Amino acid sequence: MVITLGGSVVMALSLWKWFARTTAPVALNWPGGSWAFGVAAGVVVALGFLGASWLSGLAVRGSRLRQVGHGVGTAVCGGTAFAILMYVLASLPGKNCPSYRDGCQYIPGTGSALITCLATSALLGWGVYRIQKARAEKRQTRERERIRKLRKKGKGKTRKAR
Repeated sequence: MVITLGGSVVMALSLWKWFARTTAPVALNWPGGSWAFGVAAGVVVALGFLGASWLSGLAVRGSRLRQVGHGVGTAVCGGTAFAILMYVLASLPGKNCPSYRDGCQYIPGTGSALITCLATSALLGWGVYRIQKARAEKRQTRERERIRKLRKKGKGKTRKAR
């Protein structure tokens, strides 16, 4: 069973690499070239990981079907982001792959697509992080102000001590 599972994993990875290497020249010839493909891939990666983290952070109450749907949504968002990132990485030639071998040639634009993808996803992720951090700070400030006003009136946490 372990040998079969290991063989199927190796087969899936090699098929994914073959798929990425054969379709990458078409994908990298988009209008705008590899830079546009990298930006689009970076946006999908960032939104996919943000969607997966948002869905996994929600507390799910309700029926079993709703919980399963929530889990499937998390898996689809995270899986899509991971698949696009692995597609961009798989389009690069292998480390120990000589260029004269079939399937090992350098595909023009793969390096710039990878750099653009990583930069776009990092910038979008950082921007969302900063927005969430600012909202959390604003919420904490409002809560501190509310507690301060309640304490001024004698209705805050200090009331229990009396």
